[in-house]
Amino acid sequence: MVLALTGCSTHDDSAANVPDATVQNCDIHVPVSPAPERVFASEHPAIEIAHALGISDRLVATSTLHAAILPEYAQAQEAVEYTQKVPSREALLTLEPDFVLVGFNHPFATEGAFGTRASLADLGIRTWILSPLCPSADGLSDEALDPANVTVETVFDDLRDLGEIFGVEERAEEIIADQQARITAVESAVSGADRPQVAFVRALDDGTFRIVSGTDFGTRIIEHAGGENVFADLEADRKIIVDAEELIRRDPDVILTDSCCDPSYTVTNRDEDAVAILQHPALAGVSAVENGEVHPFLLADRSAGVRTAAAIEMVAAILHPDLVG
Repeated sequence: MVLALTGCSTHDDSAANVPDATVQNCDIHVPVSPAPERVFASEHPAIEIAHALGISDRLVATSTLHAAILPEYAQAQEAVEYTQKVPSREALLTLEPDFVLVGFNHPFATEGAFGTRASLADLGIRTWILSPLCPSADGLSDEALDPANVTVETVFDDLRDLGEIFGVEERAEEIIADQQARITAVESAVSGADRPQVAFVRALDDGTFRIVSGTDFGTRIIEHAGGENVFADLEADRKIIVDAEELIRRDPDVILTDSCCDPSYTVTNRDEDAVAILQHPALAGVSAVENGEVHPFLLADRSAGVRTAAAIEMVAAILHPDLVG
């Protein structure tokens, strides 16, 4: 028998009532074979992972891009049916998928969407949630994340397991090797440098701000890039709203915006989000605002997926411009 590895997305063949050829995703055993032929991908990181693994021709449809897809996948994505809104369960089933890959758990947790993973399994449809967003039960909630799952290594675990399921193991290892080399290069460059205090901030219409907590994957990006999330001590809920007074009290050195959710967004066309924070009268005393260290950034870039190395490089270049070009 194969020894189980720790982590959210790992092999586990030891249970007597589990088929030998499975991989484990968020405590659910997913059969490895047969290789999926009709894949539905929802949420930005899942769609890009599908293209990166080279299974674009198996995609029956996609939904819910948070920003413009990476240029190298643009042509492949144009050939795939796309809707911005997550389809209903009925619309999903008309596509006759044999595999559903999602970047976040929303399609399983939202009323009127896909239904639970178990209900799809009953129809012979395998499912996968990217493991840093492992929910508490069958796709229903990700409000309390296990920090042990929110790591770059967990992304690599997903890539390996999906590579095995799709029969593209070599391609998965190529992606992982590239990501590892680039992240290691950044870590080496910023080793020993001062670590600025950073906050991901999205200004809301009611005058409050949505920030990224310690259990969010964005925190891992900041840490690999040589910084610290100024809200890292908050772990109870990823979707944390704070007022201006709390941002002033935390006083981040650098603010990164959290622009979402439109398939036209790029980091170069979301300056208005940074300007809104820079010009917010209540934030004038925040160090990042005083020093002009408010930079546009995308939710798509801080999401766990194939953008991870590039996101770490971008943040490191902002935090340590003298060390990372």
